[in-house]
Amino acid sequence: MAAPRHRRTALERVEKFVSDTYFTDCNLRGRLFGDRCPPTSLSCFQTPRRISYDEAVVGEFRPAAVGESFGPTWETCWFKVELSIPLAWAGREVHFVWESDGEAMVWRDAQPVQGLTKEGEKTSYILTSSLKESEPHSLTLYVELACNGLFGAGKGSMIAPPDPDRRVTLNKAELVIFNRDVYELLVDLEILLDMARLLGEENQRSFQALYTANQMVNVCDVMDPSTFPAARDLAAAIFSQRNGESQHTIHAMGHCHIDSAWLWPYEETIRKCARSWVTVVRLMERNPELTFACSQAQQFEWVRSWYPGLYAQILDFVAKGQFIPVGGTWVEMDGNLPSGESMVRQFLQGQQFFQEQFGRICTEFWLPDTFGYSAQLPQLMRGCGIQRFLTQKLSWNLVNTFPYHTFFWEGIDGSRVLTHFPPGDSYGMHGLVEEVLKTVKNNKDKGCVNHSAFLFGFGDGGGGPTQKMLDRMKRMSDTDGLPRVQISTPDQLFSVLEKESSQLCTWVGELFLELHNGTYTTQAQIKKGNRECERILHDVEVLSTLAVAQDSVFQYPANQLQRLWRLLLLNQFHDVLPGSCIQLVVEDALQYYTEIRRIGAELQEEAVQSLCRDLLQPKAGSTKSTLVLNTLPWERTEVISRPGPDGTETLALVTVPSMGYALVREPLLPSQPVSVRKQVDGSITMENGVIAVCLDMMGHLTSLRLLDSERESVPEGCHANQFALFDDVPLYWDAWDVMDYHLETRKPVTTLLKPLEITLAGGLRGSVRFSLQVGKSSTLTQEIILDATCPYLRFLTQVEWKEAHKFLKVEFPVQVRSTNATYEIQFGHVQRPTHWNTSWDWARFEVWAHKWMDLSEHGFGVALLNDCKYGASAHRNVLSLSLLRAPKSPDSTADIGHHQFTYAVMPHRGSFQEAGVIQRAYNLNFPLHAVPASSAQCPAWSAFSVSSPAIVLETVKQAG
Repeated sequence: MAAPRHRRTALERVEKFVSDTYFTDCNLRGRLFGDRCPPTSLSCFQTPRRISYDEAVVGEFRPAAVGESFGPTWETCWFKVELSIPLAWAGREVHFVWESDGEAMVWRDAQPVQGLTKEGEKTSYILTSSLKESEPHSLTLYVELACNGLFGAGKGSMIAPPDPDRRVTLNKAELVIFNRDVYELLVDLEILLDMARLLGEENQRSFQALYTANQMVNVCDVMDPSTFPAARDLAAAIFSQRNGESQHTIHAMGHCHIDSAWLWPYEETIRKCARSWVTVVRLMERNPELTFACSQAQQFEWVRSWYPGLYAQILDFVAKGQFIPVGGTWVEMDGNLPSGESMVRQFLQGQQFFQEQFGRICTEFWLPDTFGYSAQLPQLMRGCGIQRFLTQKLSWNLVNTFPYHTFFWEGIDGSRVLTHFPPGDSYGMHGLVEEVLKTVKNNKDKGCVNHSAFLFGFGDGGGGPTQKMLDRMKRMSDTDGLPRVQISTPDQLFSVLEKESSQLCTWVGELFLELHNGTYTTQAQIKKGNRECERILHDVEVLSTLAVAQDSVFQYPANQLQRLWRLLLLNQFHDVLPGSCIQLVVEDALQYYTEIRRIGAELQEEAVQSLCRDLLQPKAGSTKSTLVLNTLPWERTEVISRPGPDGTETLALVTVPSMGYALVREPLLPSQPVSVRKQVDGSITMENGVIAVCLDMMGHLTSLRLLDSERESVPEGCHANQFALFDDVPLYWDAWDVMDYHLETRKPVTTLLKPLEITLAGGLRGSVRFSLQVGKSSTLTQEIILDATCPYLRFLTQVEWKEAHKFLKVEFPVQVRSTNATYEIQFGHVQRPTHWNTSWDWARFEVWAHKWMDLSEHGFGVALLNDCKYGASAHRNVLSLSLLRAPKSPDSTADIGHHQFTYAVMPHRGSFQEAGVIQRAYNLNFPLHAVPASSAQCPAWSAFSVSSPAIVLETVKQAG
């Protein structure tokens, strides 16, 4: 038989032979399914709630029909499907086919058995591989249909706000004969066709694949299945030609990245997990070699609670080493914004869950889709039993291509972890020739390592691996011209990478994603809720622990705290805390914060009552005093507000020991009270013996001096506390991205509504207030506060925010020259450049920080502190804090409404460490607690003190 004379016509001939669009009346694809049979009965029951199977099956079902539409969005339709398999189908493979625009779950005998999602290429449930006479020919299935797609219900585009009235159409519901021999032949031809196309005309293997595929078409008579084996033998001859010993090995692992919430609410994710994982279990039953890496303890816990039968099957496959828990964290959290203690709890809660449920902890940290990775993570990983890390998100970098795929990552303390980015730059591969070739070609560590990860399965909205993905990779296991593809595990991959690691490079410091840096600011209420609840849980733990130490009767609220921590950790998922989620998710998240605040306040009151019972009980003849508690590990002297005799708030200057309390009867007198003076030109000056400030009528800071050195912080002719508004229209990812070009649209806020006026004239506290119009319809009111003895100036800010696609920042030009600024991260800090010398520098035009940032030169610096903000930048000598954004997708209401937040500016001598910037930022975030008490004599009491200011005793809690 002659070889094909023309490459293009041969390629197209094979393409048309397997096409699902052209010539399906006479090609091979048209023979995939045989006879069809409709259900004997189809009825449905619709509900706005996500209900259990037991509740659903007793619902009032009505007749339904294929072609009918159901909705609106987020509703659930339960279908009762009665089937009768024709007797003539004996010996045939029979599938139940279901095609709709929604996500479906098949239930059989009261158990979930198969997820069906057209977008995830899963539209059939295998009833039998070869129908036997003994098998039931009549059966009843239930199909639970969610009226949303794999990626929610965006109106017009994936990330648009959900269309509330989307309808889901049922396109198919039928029994079919599935011709397995046709399917196998189609997969053979698809692989050969891709080899012919993608290996290139200069590669002889390309022509071998094309010639073989062309011969197979010649051999095949689509109407005569007896011709198929000869065609398959031709393909097998090609696939069995082996590689040389030096060929790259791909470690393929099933995976299903499921966002715990994103374009759908938390509740829907529970069902996504079940639909995806039950599909994986069915695949494992048919493919004992399949492995599946699965992260997020929260999702395991959801399935354990809601689908105990499925969970029992998963436990069996975990024991067999096929269903592999990875990651070690409660959820795949944001990698930047959670506090150090929150990140520890992510690992603690996750690893404890995996140990309790599966008898092992995870050895790999698994975070493929988070928007950057803190330089503290390697130390935290090592402390939690993890020395390996997998992600791929830095392949999304907008500006610079990350130079490695396999490397050592070194954190701020020198801890190192072996890190691998799958070179295919995806966690959702489909087992295609194109993907395995990209994995080899794209690998940046050729010559150093010869192994890489390949994560296959539909992800983000769930779905997971398919049989077809597995069958493709079986043909590529060891075929000349392609890399070896072996089903593997994370441990097998990392074990071989460790053996090959002697030549690997090391990356020191943060893994900064050059994209999605709007997520440091979007959905400010979620950011504020996170910071507040981190503080609440910290304080409850400290006070409860001290109460246990002081009172043998007091019970540490371990169970309540675990529940609250798990709610907080859930909200730190990488599309919730960053604010890149729909309005339904925001509402859920804010509700969880409300619950943490409420229960946290109750637990704190119980701990304080137990810790200080004798001091809080009224005694005959006693006069009112105030018990002040300090949950931080250093002594604090601060102005507090406490209830006065007539019920009004009064100020008092108090000193409270570290992690303890003091009873305040007569407040301290400051060595120098605060003075507030209005000048002739309308400006106002404030001094407290530590700093002196001058503010103009617009609230600008025109002077900020350290009194002991007379060092001026504000450059001549400049204004600090300058608000600026920027146009904020990214290229696509609205809630996620702020682009570099937004900096070209800066407009200072200049419209004064109420000029600066004095609100507190001095003594223990001085304050002034003013109001501005921001943009077209927003207002900002600010109270600027200076307390006695305090080294920083506070800005208590209220904004009524009604903008669209605008970005509000506040700027502090300072008289400091340094090529680097310092930013607080989890349990430490990093330095980033203040210049844009290289593309790596300017790509960090918008960065993140926690409670403080600082710009210092030798002997002097200025710090900017905050109580709930994360976005920041320092370019040349301007410190900038990002305050509010106004994206419209995926939540059209994002950030609209009332906001309150505080930031502070602190000039200082020496380094930020010597000046106590770290401690002052903690003080701003962890206010002293003032509680009415009796006036009984009581010495101040301290549970802990720390001898070195370089140490922060971050957390005191009961072990476990």
